[in-house]
Amino acid sequence: MDHPANAPNRQGSDQRLALVTGASSGIGRAFARRLGADGYNLVVVGRRRDRLEALVAELPDVSVRPLVADLGTDEGVAAVAEVCAAENLTMLVNNAGVAHYGPFAELPADKAHELLHVKIVAPTMLTRAAVPRMVARGEGTIINVSGMLAFGAPASLEHVPPQLWRTVYAATLAHIVALSQVLHQELKSHGVQVQALCPGIVATEFHERQGFDLSAMPRMAAEDVVTASLRALTLGEVVCAPGVEKRDLLDAVFQAHLAAFTGQAPALAERYCG
Repeated sequence: MDHPANAPNRQGSDQRLALVTGASSGIGRAFARRLGADGYNLVVVGRRRDRLEALVAELPDVSVRPLVADLGTDEGVAAVAEVCAAENLTMLVNNAGVAHYGPFAELPADKAHELLHVKIVAPTMLTRAAVPRMVARGEGTIINVSGMLAFGAPASLEHVPPQLWRTVYAATLAHIVALSQVLHQELKSHGVQVQALCPGIVATEFHERQGFDLSAMPRMAAEDVVTASLRALTLGEVVCAPGVEKRDLLDAVFQAHLAAFTGQAPALAERYCG
């Protein structure tokens, strides 16, 4: 882990401050660039120091503080959580991710552990660290990057090659959506916005790092994902799906969830009686 000294705030003590994880590439880097261009000071978190320092050079008009940490480890999560708790963050973007695919029974335990840490433990604990200061100030924004696979659990794998099976990965994305929706209910009266950002396939290095060549597949630009997310905040959307044209499709999913939740009774359902 790397604990760099705080860079001076170049625009005053009341400057907006955002912490972005997974900022060294893809959606995280696009968030950092956009927020920096919009005047946010930044804490950028990633595993690759050279990439983070490139962001410092790109954004000379704001303070950009690189924090090298591995969110696949307890130590990495703790180091970043310490910063989240100590700083008055205006925005927290939980974006870091890894794509460990493969049949569940064959997924190496260390890869499953890393995936659960990066996509469940890290966003949960970093948010937990940042929220008290946001609640005390009566404002703040938390963006948790999930993905459309959060809604794809029932999809058949009949025509999907085993190397693209993704039980653990899809489950972590569903966790992020549920976490964000429930947290929204808790925090909305405190002036804190929570969003689950659910892009589809995005043109980043994400899959290439896992050995998958998706260059021939139509993909959304990372910059468009960020545009959708920030616009969705102004629209009050808790779940932002940048590529879904018909918003009522998402609303129908959530209403169905509520219908099932409220449709339960203490008596055993008739179909189980025999």
